Amino acid sequence: MIERYSTPEMRALWSEAHTYRVWLDVELAATEAWERLGEVPAGTTAGLREAAAAAPLDEAFALRVAELEASTRHDIVAFTRALTERLGEGARFVHHGLTSTDVVDTAQNLRLREAMRIVLADVRALRAEVRRLAVSYKHTPCIGRTHGIHAEPMTFGLKFLNLYAALGRDLERLEHARDGVSVAMLSGSVGTYAHVPPEVEAHVAHRLGLRVDAVTNQTVARDRHGELLAALALLGTSIERAALEIRHLQRSEVREAQEGFAKGQTGSSSMPHKKNPIASENLTGVARLLRSHLTAGLENVALWHERDISHSAVERVILPDATTLASYATRRLTRVLAGLVVDEARMLVNLDVLHGLVYSQRVLHELIAAGLTREQAYDVVQRASLDAWDSGRHLRDLLRDDPACVLDGDRLAAAFDPAWFLRHVDAIYARFAL
Repeated sequence: MIERYSTPEMRALWSEAHTYRVWLDVELAATEAWERLGEVPAGTTAGLREAAAAAPLDEAFALRVAELEASTRHDIVAFTRALTERLGEGARFVHHGLTSTDVVDTAQNLRLREAMRIVLADVRALRAEVRRLAVSYKHTPCIGRTHGIHAEPMTFGLKFLNLYAALGRDLERLEHARDGVSVAMLSGSVGTYAHVPPEVEAHVAHRLGLRVDAVTNQTVARDRHGELLAALALLGTSIERAALEIRHLQRSEVREAQEGFAKGQTGSSSMPHKKNPIASENLTGVARLLRSHLTAGLENVALWHERDISHSAVERVILPDATTLASYATRRLTRVLAGLVVDEARMLVNLDVLHGLVYSQRVLHELIAAGLTREQAYDVVQRASLDAWDSGRHLRDLLRDDPACVLDGDRLAAAFDPAWFLRHVDAIYARFAL
């Protein structure tokens, strides 16, 4: 992922040097297992760990692997040769009985588990900020919109409560996907354990905090990774929902909420007055990228026979990028919401900008309760509503002047009280213990 959309933790996690450090973790856990089985001289693993501690696999090591790979055209072979140079004689016991994918897939799953830990922490922080806003604006009246058109009164807090609920579902999916990919596989060339007994795999899994994948061929099945990418893509849709709402609310004609505007910030190179929802627009684009990575991940599930490497090039891009983008986007939305500028006065103005039309359903029901048929009541309200659209007069006044409206003054006025529409808000919040 490019620097602009990265986070420090993800950059470190997906660096080349860290790739080799995690490969070494898998290799040494396997060497340790062989040592316990008596196939490797006692003390070999401890010696290798001491050597690695004294000469860590750093960027210089990564460069050396790249040099060797230019000749070997094989990354694991280049890695093991570089290890011999770095760690000495004991490295000849590294990679005993294993095939490349045993190491690569298990190590990749280790990093995915760590990446998901970072993303989960980011989502929990975002959800805490959303919770704060949901509580703060629990009873703040605003207009609800359907099809982009004013519909009926609601509260600003309910917008955040909906996002709070969605993020809760995202957390469940992300946790399940993290657990699904947290498996080790060291089953050999076609998954038969011909050259590496199941005991080695079990030891490595336990040592690294993973589960043994119950059955594999020469790869961990990629539906696991597809599920992870799907969870990240769905997180992206939650982020985009929030971003899209902010973009609309910041429009000049609406102006109910807007992104914070820092001192010294500029909105346009040509128009000094501009305040643009640039972060929210950026997050919309990031969500598109996350969805595109899911498509590529699903294409990786079907491989030829027991293994091919058509998925490898794809995963070198989409797994680091998807997890990094998810972390970046989650943190950026958290910052946007923490600095959100809310205009409650403007919300009240917009609530009645259509001259009472948003209360039409309430009036309709009151007329039915007063004895009119549904058809009669609908005709009365629709006729007055169309007049209100055209004339700009308040719907309440038009109905008061209509002999077909059988509601007395007090009952008609009560139908235009926004509080009536909000009377169940506390009950909705109670479902979330808020």
